[in-house]
Parts: sequence; C-alpha cells; structure tokens
Amino acid sequence: MFPLTILPFVILGYLSGSVLFAPIWAKAFHKGDIIEKAKDRNPGASNAFTYGGLWCGILTLICDVLKGMIPIRLFLTFGTYSDVTPCTDVAFAFVLAAPVIGHAFSIFNSFNGGKGIATTFGCLIGLVPIFQPLFFMAISFIFFSLILKISPHLYRTAISYLTTLIALCIFGLKTNMVALPIGFIFITVAVMYRLHRSPEEREEIEVNLAWKH
Repeated sequence: MFPLTILPFVILGYLSGSVLFAPIWAKAFHKGDIIEKAKDRNPGASNAFTYGGLWCGILTLICDVLKGMIPIRLFLTFGTYSDVTPCTDVAFAFVLAAPVIGHAFSIFNSFNGGKGIATTFGCLIGLVPIFQPLFFMAISFIFFSLILKISPHLYRTAISYLTTLIALCIFGLKTNMVALPIGFIFITVAVMYRLHRSPEEREEIEVNLAWKH
C-alpha cells in the first residue's frame, strides 16, 4: 500500500519540477521566447545559455538543479519512513522521480516540458551522502562526452541515462536500495519520451574515440 505520508512530498516534487525556469529567466532578461527559438523546443539550461546568454543560462541551471535537490532533501529531513533508509522503500522511488516528471510534463505548461537533465542531477545530489547514483550519472556523461564521444547530444543523453540505469540496478540489488533503480526507471522513461518527442532533426549517430582526433 502506498504510504500517504509520502504523497505530499511527491506532489511537492512534481510541482517544483513543473516550474520551467528557462522561459522565466529569459523573460526577466528580455530575451524573448527561447523555446520558440530553439530547434528542440526544450525549456532547459542548454537553450537558456544559447539563446538567453550567460546569466540566463547560469540562473536556469542553478534553479533546475535546486528544484530537483530541494524536494529530496526535504523528504530526507522531514519525511517519515519505517526502514533504515528510505532508499530501501519502493515508495521513495516516486519521491525521487517526481521533480523530473514535473519538468518533463509541466502542469504549468500544458503538460509539456523539457528533458530534465539538470533536474535529474539535482535529484541525485539530494541523495548525498548516498553519492553513488550521482557518481554513476556524472561518469556516464563524462565518458560519452570526452572519451567515447557520441553525437549528436540526443543520442549521448539517451545512452548516458541507460548506462546509469544499468549501474543503479546492479547497485540497488547489491545494497537492497531498490527505490533507486525503480525511481531512475521512472526518470529514464520520462526523459526518453521527451527525447523521442523532440522536434530536432535526427542526425546520424556518430561514435568516436577522443584520442583519434
């Protein structure tokens, strides 16, 4: 049975994630509608930097990370759970995934949103001192960006999420922290859906070793 004490934190996480800061900061800096300007129509930090400028991008990135991190930290601080760690409770998976689902399906933007990469990192930062999930995702993006370079970014993102998911499944099984892989499955599905629906042109995937260039 889903514990009702967790529901407020799921709702809080979803509403937090639903706030799309890229268009908010773009409007504050008088940069126009950056979602319409962007090829992928993604209201995220990357397009905030590209079409809104440095400060618009920095503030969007910080806010997108915080809107994932804060709901997780609030739950870990004030939430109630019966086990040693909430990560062993399947219900915590919904708390973990809620901010990213909110970003991908924003209630404030007709259930349209962005890919949620920065918000995913924020959720994983919120888990610290359980640092392994953050480490897995950071290493995945670094590896496929700087060592075995995958382009364009759409495919690099997809493969990085799938690699992180595999690592988390192994880690979750070994530590009994089943909420982590389950929550990241929800996150990955939301991100993959947004990548699939992205209007950006599907370029041919390229895989190159960094030292070959």
